[in-house]
Amino acid sequence: MIRYRIIPVHPAAHLFEVTVTVDKTDQSGQRFMLPTWIPGSYMIREFARHIGRVVACSGDESVACEKINKCTWQCAPVKGALTLTYTVYAWDLSVRGAHLDDSHGFFNGANVFLLVEGQRESACEIEIIRPVGERYQDWKVATSLAGTAVDEGGPAVVDGGRDAGPAVVDGGRDGGPGGGRDGGPGGGLDGGPGGGLDFGLYKATNYDELIDHPVEMGNFTHASFDACGVKHHVVLTGRHRADMARLTTDLQKICEAQIRLFEPETAAAPMSEYWFLITVVGDGFGGLEHRASTALIVSRDELPLANEPRVTTGYRKLLSLVSHEYFHTWNVKRILPARFTPYDLTQENYTKQLWFFEGFTDYYDDLMLVRCGLITTLEYLEIEADGIGRVFSQAGRTKQSVAESSFDAWIKYYRQDESSPNSIVSYYQKGALVGMALDLTIREATQDRQSLDDVMRQLWTRFGKTGVGVPEGEIERVASEIAGIDLSHFFVQTVYGTADPDLVRLLATAGIPLSWRAHGTNGSTGTSGASGASGASSVKGASITKAPERVLPTLGAKLIIDGNGDAKLAQVFDGGSALAAGLSAGD
Repeated sequence: MIRYRIIPVHPAAHLFEVTVTVDKTDQSGQRFMLPTWIPGSYMIREFARHIGRVVACSGDESVACEKINKCTWQCAPVKGALTLTYTVYAWDLSVRGAHLDDSHGFFNGANVFLLVEGQRESACEIEIIRPVGERYQDWKVATSLAGTAVDEGGPAVVDGGRDAGPAVVDGGRDGGPGGGRDGGPGGGLDGGPGGGLDFGLYKATNYDELIDHPVEMGNFTHASFDACGVKHHVVLTGRHRADMARLTTDLQKICEAQIRLFEPETAAAPMSEYWFLITVVGDGFGGLEHRASTALIVSRDELPLANEPRVTTGYRKLLSLVSHEYFHTWNVKRILPARFTPYDLTQENYTKQLWFFEGFTDYYDDLMLVRCGLITTLEYLEIEADGIGRVFSQAGRTKQSVAESSFDAWIKYYRQDESSPNSIVSYYQKGALVGMALDLTIREATQDRQSLDDVMRQLWTRFGKTGVGVPEGEIERVASEIAGIDLSHFFVQTVYGTADPDLVRLLATAGIPLSWRAHGTNGSTGTSGASGASGASSVKGASITKAPERVLPTLGAKLIIDGNGDAKLAQVFDGGSALAAGLSAGD
């Protein structure tokens, strides 16, 4: 048993104090390591830079402890138990980091808990301690970690769907954009026995489980609902006037639809409890999925308000984010690349499959909204038309495949600069179009008897439920099996090559015409000078029509206004007028 203890020792200074105690140590000297990245966010973050002075002791005796590389410490040999104590600076308001102030605390285990080398599979006990001071007496804890001995009490629960009005919370905080739509793997089926709502003792079966359950603490709004017999919690931290009844009712629809997608006969969820940890800020957006929870950052105006029956653009964006991260409960947390089993937490873990694990999840996020009735078919087609236009307006899609984009996520997608639109493609956005094209291809080949849903269910049965990683090439083989035809050419062209999916033809097979307009037509939202897309559908008698639009000239660049009020070019796009005129980013 590895024992951890964490306390917000100085909230105003943004400092957690952490101790880790090991009973049986390496007789040649115990090593401790902090991850350099967090699963699901494919960039080396160097979390160890936030660790302060490390002190080691065994009983009453001090023990020498030396840092031997950027993220590893080695202690001198001891005969008894060994305890390390250190501080963690927590001032990263993102879904992938740790943040602490007088209003709340949040952390991911990868940011704060050292791995005891050689004991990764050992059971862990975690004591989460309330900060000292009267102002913190109302703080609670929200986490999907399994509680073993927590304080009595907890926040009032709003029973989803029956609340009399919107909840109001004061004392939250503002500012700071969140992380991207990050994904992250796991393995196996068990989601843990359920989380807690207060300070005290929690447990994890091993280190990987320990770092897969983020923790929120503070005076937050808490609501819950059941989806297919599984309790789901919604926690909102920050100032808001959200209609909690509306929010929980809509989230319930998303969760039940996705559970039934993967388990249509049993409607069995892969976890025993689930937590949505939502930080509300003035301007921010992002999410990071975990096995039995997700951490989200959303803007205040994206939350639903009482007496607002519409699904506003902002609220639809929030629902799409929730749908995306919840879909990851299966796709990447349990169905995951073989190269992620186990994670190497010290360096990059390369895979060419993010086009599937992120891109196909991107395809399903809005699709699930229309399936469960939260948006209309016409609204969905408008969303997809915008997405198609964004991908086809990026010159980078002709220079990098989505397989290459997946592999290079660590150095390109997560480290974009002014040249990125001209040189890379998003494995999220084009991956979603590949998913749409594959779905339509399978439906066409099987006369609608099979679809991409069947591919997902087959991967879930073969890999997700068994905890076996998906080898490179296996997704393609399963898709061909479900379609009953050899799809290798499709994948060679659209995944490993730079060909565009033939969406005009494929959408037509579903009765959805797709037309193109030159970028620069009045009302176009594209930025890089290629084209925009519009869809039309006669589904259930509805249709989308667009009047002919007048072509307007475009600059072929992205403008920003600097601090002095001057206009500058942030990006110059290939094939545009700005490039032809010899302009560059920064001009």
